[in-house]
Amino acid sequence: MNLLKTLFGGGSTHLDAAGAKARIDAGDALVILDVRQPEEFQAGHIKGAKLIPLNELAKRMGELPKDKDILCVCASGSRSGAATGMLQRAGYTAINMRGGMGGWMYAGYPVKKGK
Repeated sequence: MNLLKTLFGGGSTHLDAAGAKARIDAGDALVILDVRQPEEFQAGHIKGAKLIPLNELAKRMGELPKDKDILCVCASGSRSGAATGMLQRAGYTAINMRGGMGGWMYAGYPVKKGK
């Protein structure tokens, strides 16, 4: 079933901010991958997120585990959508956070500033 989701984009290949927060709060084995630029990350990110800018992802994928879901985050959901596709094609289970950090902050969820 995961193969079909990866190939055809069906199922839960994306979450909104509320869905992402629920998974984080539930303690799911989830890696939060922020694919924005360092200055965007430092301005505010989800606590515990790992920063790998989208333009570095192809050469740094090895830093990510294949045995956990990877929640991809950017400012609006566009770059993270590209990262999700790239990771899925490489055999990772990746999920795009629709609405990005804009949606996260609009929902009033906590943001960590700095590194």
